[in-house]
Amino acid sequence: MNCLQNLSRSSALPLQSFKGHRRKTPCSVNTPGVMSSAGLQRSMAVKAISGPTSSAETSGADVKEEKSDTYSNNMTEAMGAVLTYRHELGMNYNFIRPDLIVGSCLQTPKDVDKLRGIGVKTIFCLQQDSDLEYFGVDITAIHEYTKTYDDIEHLRAEIRDFDSFDLRKRVPAVVSKLYKAINRNGGVTYIHCTAGLGRAPSVVVCMETSEGAVHETGVYSARLAYMFWVQGYRFREAHKLLLSKRSCFPKLDAVKNAAADILTGLRKKAVTITWKDFNCSTVEISGLDIGWGQRLPLQFDGQQGFWNLRRELPEGRYEYKYVVDGQWTCSKNELLTSVNQDGHINNYVEVVDDNPESVRGELRKRLTGDDPDLTKDERLKIRQFLEAFSDDLQ
Repeated sequence: MNCLQNLSRSSALPLQSFKGHRRKTPCSVNTPGVMSSAGLQRSMAVKAISGPTSSAETSGADVKEEKSDTYSNNMTEAMGAVLTYRHELGMNYNFIRPDLIVGSCLQTPKDVDKLRGIGVKTIFCLQQDSDLEYFGVDITAIHEYTKTYDDIEHLRAEIRDFDSFDLRKRVPAVVSKLYKAINRNGGVTYIHCTAGLGRAPSVVVCMETSEGAVHETGVYSARLAYMFWVQGYRFREAHKLLLSKRSCFPKLDAVKNAAADILTGLRKKAVTITWKDFNCSTVEISGLDIGWGQRLPLQFDGQQGFWNLRRELPEGRYEYKYVVDGQWTCSKNELLTSVNQDGHINNYVEVVDDNPESVRGELRKRLTGDDPDLTKDERLKIRQFLEAFSDDLQ
């Protein structure tokens, strides 16, 4: 979950455009609406130890709490589930397996020492610079401090927050880099985004650890394997294991489509989005392949009286919402998602193969279904793809 790049018109106040989206009408809420919030409402926060504080410390704490409140609200709005992150309480994390941890971001160089103390050999950061800037995290200091040790490595592979399509595009490169790092370093791996509730869990859905082995030195290590892409787990099984360890909201469709992209290639088709109302001055769209924090303007066709957007989109399902004269809404004349327990609903468009009955079309349909599985040959192809992928993710 990247923090806040491109999620606001002002870097100081992220996601300003999300304010006021929640109304009685389901169409007016800007959230993906893919998954209900049942079971996801547990806060990851822990109680802080109280003690005497100065007025300056109190003021600073208030600012941090306000930032956490803003981020948590934005995260809930953008992801369609009630999620909470309290940055002021420090790192929180869960062991998914004995050698794999998913958690929130490091905040100071001292956090490196904490992770070394539990056997972490690789710290893998998925945040963008804007995420770090929002919470005032000095990533350079953390990275340089990590380099003073020869038994731990700090790596970055940026994914934009609240953006399923960016996750879909980048997850093969991210998992490839992570896979190579763990093979190189062994030990425990710490994967984090900002809150550890979206991007990091999505990466982990693709991967897990198989039965490990003990080195002759007695230090436990495990061979990184891929639950869904390589090891043999069914997709739903991998997802269930992750949720049993950490309350989170991985973007499942992004991971499915990423596997399909590797095995079938990425094809695009032209799609036209139309808002049929001339009694407005501006019409924008959010979602699609740009994420919920960005907008694209529709062009007005004076002859037709319609607002249009033509865009090339790869195969897949894309949810979106209109922003008409600054108000978030959806069209009841277009395809609508189901309403989740939070009352969220969006429009969506399905981009499919021109020949869905072809071998390629059938493969993609299977890989993006409810509980996809991979053959042994398909896993081998994905693994070869990951091993050959360039490490340059900058």
